[in-house]
Amino acid sequence: TLAGHQGNDKPGHHNHPICRPILMNKNFTQLTFTDSVKKAQEHYGTRHAYARMEQAGDRYLLTAKEMAYIESRDSFYMATVGENGWPYVQFRGGPKGFLKVIDASTLGYADFRGNGQYISTGNLQADNRASLILMDYPTQQRLKLWVETSIIEAKENEELASQLTIPDYKARIERLVILTIKAYDWNCPQHITPRYTEEELMALEGV
Repeated sequence: TLAGHQGNDKPGHHNHPICRPILMNKNFTQLTFTDSVKKAQEHYGTRHAYARMEQAGDRYLLTAKEMAYIESRDSFYMATVGENGWPYVQFRGGPKGFLKVIDASTLGYADFRGNGQYISTGNLQADNRASLILMDYPTQQRLKLWVETSIIEAKENEELASQLTIPDYKARIERLVILTIKAYDWNCPQHITPRYTEEELMALEGV
């Protein structure tokens, strides 16, 4: 079922600067708290607190808060793993809103032609799991997503291609990437250095 706790916690509000774990989701802990992770938590004294968090309700359906945050981003980082076990992190960028919310558990974006290495594309064909981090540097927020992906050639689904197309953005679309959300978590804001785009600086200065 898709039932479960959605939470009303504000992004980035994890009792900064201590960053105590407050609200997490069961899916997140199931995917990430492996035996070795639990041993590390035990060693560094956080296991007791996080053991309680593992009993929290599921949370993987996006609320209006997450949807608005995602659709206001102009970039994200995506991690995949190759057949040889080596991880790879790719920066994805575009106009604000290029990563689109299809529904409460599905995202999608048009994959533009790049340098032709196809590392992420190849990795996802071997293992469709990926992790994303979406940053908001000025407000020191970050949203982590764990997803399963589907890659569709743009010419094979014109309706979906039209839905994911960015008007007036001059780039060649090669693929459509659909992301099914398995878990998400708002991360601690600690150690995020505020950075501003030219547009954000102009807004601050009232230009």
